[in-house]
Amino acid sequence: MAIGYWIGRGAGAAIALAFAAAGNFVAYWVSDRAVLAMYGAQPANQAAFPRLVAQVDRLASKAGLPPPRVYVIDNDQPNAFATGRNPQHAAIAVTTGLLGTLDEAELAGVIAHELSHIRHRDTLTMTVTATLAGAIGMISNLAIFFGGSDERRSSPFAGIAGLLLLLLAPLTATLVQLAISRTREYAADARAASLTGQPLALARALMRIDEMARWVPNDDAERNPATASLFIVNPLSGTTFDTLFATHPPIRERVARLRHMAQFDASKN
Repeated sequence: MAIGYWIGRGAGAAIALAFAAAGNFVAYWVSDRAVLAMYGAQPANQAAFPRLVAQVDRLASKAGLPPPRVYVIDNDQPNAFATGRNPQHAAIAVTTGLLGTLDEAELAGVIAHELSHIRHRDTLTMTVTATLAGAIGMISNLAIFFGGSDERRSSPFAGIAGLLLLLLAPLTATLVQLAISRTREYAADARAASLTGQPLALARALMRIDEMARWVPNDDAERNPATASLFIVNPLSGTTFDTLFATHPPIRERVARLRHMAQFDASKN
């Protein structure tokens, strides 16, 4: 609304409010289908992907969740994400690269991680924040294009204000997105390790995925970086900018926490 007010005073704020309301509505109801379509995800059936479907059904039952819809993305980069507004309307998508890279225990760890996101409705929070981060960036670009109201344009500070708006609006949205995403990743790792009882298997999976993601591109993710936070490991190419504004905690820190969990479990036994 502040950006809308800068563009067109009261009318601009009203239009921005309507835009935000529509964006939230769409994000809540159809963002899961939009994200799946964005990545060309196809439903996984029992005949074609028996190992995957069986793992999802088994772990969902163990977690006390209804079985989510299962999708496969034809992409060589090993990765996975979950989406959906609640456990009753959830989906898990994995890449063909993931299925070809991980063993049974590692795959179970990844699926358990995504089920943990579903159980605690992280999928809704992360999908909505990704949608809104992209929307704020688009609105800020419109603000620069239209240049604000006549009074704003006549001000000697209009150019400076426009530049700050272009930089700070999407940056602020991104920082909020990062804070939410990083916190939820740590929590999902811990819950996944507890669900499978094999924290080291998830740690191995994270290291494998991270290593391959560095040199196997995910072109769809590069075109839609606002969705990067949905994946279990950052799917972007790893440039300096991507690293600085990474949507995920460092893999070494996630692995260290999982190894600590394994040591603690071993000491109890």
